[in-house]
Amino acid sequence: MRTTFIETLSQAASENPDIWLLCGDLGYTVLEPFAAKFPDRYLNVGVAEQNMAGIAAGIALSGKTVFIYSIGNFPTLRCLEQLRNDVCYHGADVKIVAVGAGYAYGSQGYTHHALEDVGIMSMLPGIEVFVPCDPNEVRAATRLVATSRKPAYLRLSRAGEPNLGSAEVTDLRKPRVLRQGQEIVILASGPIASRALQAADELAKRGRDVGVVSVSCLKPFDETLIRKLARDAALLVTIEEHILRGGLFSLVAAAIAGVAKQAHVAGIGVPEQAGKTSNAGSRDALLDAAGLSVPAIVATIEQFLSNL
Repeated sequence: MRTTFIETLSQAASENPDIWLLCGDLGYTVLEPFAAKFPDRYLNVGVAEQNMAGIAAGIALSGKTVFIYSIGNFPTLRCLEQLRNDVCYHGADVKIVAVGAGYAYGSQGYTHHALEDVGIMSMLPGIEVFVPCDPNEVRAATRLVATSRKPAYLRLSRAGEPNLGSAEVTDLRKPRVLRQGQEIVILASGPIASRALQAADELAKRGRDVGVVSVSCLKPFDETLIRKLARDAALLVTIEEHILRGGLFSLVAAAIAGVAKQAHVAGIGVPEQAGKTSNAGSRDALLDAAGLSVPAIVATIEQFLSNL
């Protein structure tokens, strides 16, 4: 994902001389192509994320489009006040790019586990929020935010994520169907969608009709489509590498509240206590421990169905 991001950003910067990139003393082996090609539009501010956000806001308010890039919680939670007051309050054209979302930096421990960021960033005024599930969606999201002229948050995983579909993504603000099915519809946010697809395959072997939809744009949120899915399905299941509060599950539940005819809605995510007490380990191991292994997802959905 991060390689696709920098390749797409470099292409956009070739076309638009107003695009800048700032980082917080990281991105080695990833950001060098941009720095080499656009040395006058690249700045490493060091381990000073609050300053990075303030500098980005100032450059953006002079008419530029500025991307800031760091690991998970560092360009978001560490400089939240600057994002709120300097960037979002002024509607500055700043794009916050967090690499290593969820458990992608699992071996670094809780300080590097980005599990609350989507909910927090979504609450900021005037910002758009994107959580792509694969490199194709990263490419589309980068192009989209590079021309939006408004604050945006782009949440990326780390590396090695497969494409989950061959078709080019043309409108990232619309949910993307990865697997057709109507009885059960799994709504997935981010690269956890690959596990959602595996779980859907297993459920299909058990005679279930299961669809999988990637919901990459969480703000603005396509409530119209979600309500349509809720009218047609028996069960909607959200899956996210994030706590349920403030993430995709909260958005879906709010979207269909008060709809006369609706599917049952269930959420699968990182339990708050699991996030708080998580140990260091691989992403796969931490996801499994949080109940997000493929067998656990299948078992949880079967349990939801048994309670209908």
